[in-house]
Amino acid sequence: MCVVTLATPVEAHGAPLVEPSDPDPVGVWPLRPEPEVVAAFDPPTSPYGAGHRGVDLAGSSGQWVLASLPGTVTYAAPLAGRGVVVIDHGATRTTYQPVTATVAVGVQVGAGDRIGRLDVPGSHCPPRACLHWGWLEGEAYLDPLRLVGGGPVRLLPLWRDLPLDSPARTSTTDPVPSSPLSGWRPLLRMLHPSGVV
Repeated sequence: MCVVTLATPVEAHGAPLVEPSDPDPVGVWPLRPEPEVVAAFDPPTSPYGAGHRGVDLAGSSGQWVLASLPGTVTYAAPLAGRGVVVIDHGATRTTYQPVTATVAVGVQVGAGDRIGRLDVPGSHCPPRACLHWGWLEGEAYLDPLRLVGGGPVRLLPLWRDLPLDSPARTSTTDPVPSSPLSGWRPLLRMLHPSGVV
């Protein structure tokens, strides 16, 4: 049996990632229904380095874009040829582009409130419309999928964090695994019903 635990990334491409000081807030998807992720987060190795500083979500032209978290609109205007909306959440902020804003700077929004409509011009995945969704703490880019339960995940065997004298570890029906890999076998059997693992 396995437990899913969110991993805390330490490095990406040799550069340390900055994590929010508090646990991740629970947000909502900025597009409904839940969109396809067409480009994942790939943090840059330096302030001006290559990378993907957010995620791209498949959408349709004119689709409503929603605030992921409650906050205050701090930017809602075109920037470098595409509409951008920025919402401040205190310690962090989220960004949305290309968007024709229907909110103004200074407006308070709740999670799931409409903030604008998705545009095609300026899209990261032309000729399709897609929303580039970002999340920052200061100048550090974070993976916005963490706001909706995504982001890096790793599976850990259930026995890993149990004390040696725990009933779960001393059970005769579920012996202590002899190696770290043996904790994966039940999960692999569920994924491969043939039993060949």
